[in-house]
Amino acid sequence: MDDALSQAIAQARRWYWQRISAMVLALCVGVHLAVMVYAVRGGLSAAEILGRTQGNWAFGAFYAVFVVACAVHVPVGVANIAREWWGLGERAARGLSIGLALLLLLAGLRAVYAVVAPGSAA
Repeated sequence: MDDALSQAIAQARRWYWQRISAMVLALCVGVHLAVMVYAVRGGLSAAEILGRTQGNWAFGAFYAVFVVACAVHVPVGVANIAREWWGLGERAARGLSIGLALLLLLAGLRAVYAVVAPGSAA
């Protein structure tokens, strides 16, 4: 019974984190799309957009939040798929989830840094 209870608590936590991260992602996607439409309708080129993002740490902070939300949301869903569809055990699904979270976090934050850091992308 104790093991079943701990599994239920873990499942509830995963559900909670995926739903909270989904809310953050919905907000981030909406802001991202609005900014992209504004930039494209304003006639900005990719070089002009990059010029405006360099050194803009508010932009970087927003996209860092976006990356962290993705790094929380996606691995939870992939771990669920791995357990339910692929038949992976809890330990293997968790390992896959952690690896994917680290990959998303590192790649995403590196991309944000490359776009925001002055002189990093030329």
